[in-house]
Amino acid sequence: MLFDLRGRGRRRTVQVIYLSLAILMGGGLVLFGIGGGTNGGLFDAIGGSSGSSTSVDAVFKKRLDTYEKRLKANPQDQAALIGLTKLHFGNASTGENFNQTQNAYTAKGLAELRQASASWERYLATKPAKPDPSTANLMVQVYGPAGLKQYDKAVTSMEAVIASRKETANLYAQLAILAAGAKQDRKSTLAENKALDLTPKAQRKELKSAIDLQKSQLNVEQPTQPSG
Repeated sequence: MLFDLRGRGRRRTVQVIYLSLAILMGGGLVLFGIGGGTNGGLFDAIGGSSGSSTSVDAVFKKRLDTYEKRLKANPQDQAALIGLTKLHFGNASTGENFNQTQNAYTAKGLAELRQASASWERYLATKPAKPDPSTANLMVQVYGPAGLKQYDKAVTSMEAVIASRKETANLYAQLAILAAGAKQDRKSTLAENKALDLTPKAQRKELKSAIDLQKSQLNVEQPTQPSG
């Protein structure tokens, strides 16, 4: 058994850490409305609809047209670029874009993630003072193990998230795993050490085991295989 959960405090700490790592690795996609039997996915988070697939598609097309018109008028419109990024990310979890049985993106879903990435890169090219942290958090998912497996970009996004939040062991543990996937060994080690420093001594062994397990499960050699 990986964790000794007999102590109440230890149980809670380990649960939080393991849940965070599970989300990072794709095991917690349902928490984001992905693969959980809903049509809307992240559309709810951006004020959309989670009704029928037809209505979701209509909402997507309407918003896509709105953002494209805004960007045609002003290619530097940061709010429109952020909205477009979130729109494509949300659409990646709907209909034929996501295989509910396999809990994985299809080829069409991965194409939507690439569109989200393109919009995000356009946003970053506008040189924002600080990248939008909520969207950066989504991009960790886009570039992570369940998405495009572009770990170098996932690392950059994760660093933007960390810069916007209070330092926690969970955040640095995720950074350590992503940096390992990007083969940024020194950064991975530094992030892991930081995560361990932020963890009570009694839980450090468990956290170390969790990080090592997730690193071992990263398939950094093969690209994501489309399903469906």
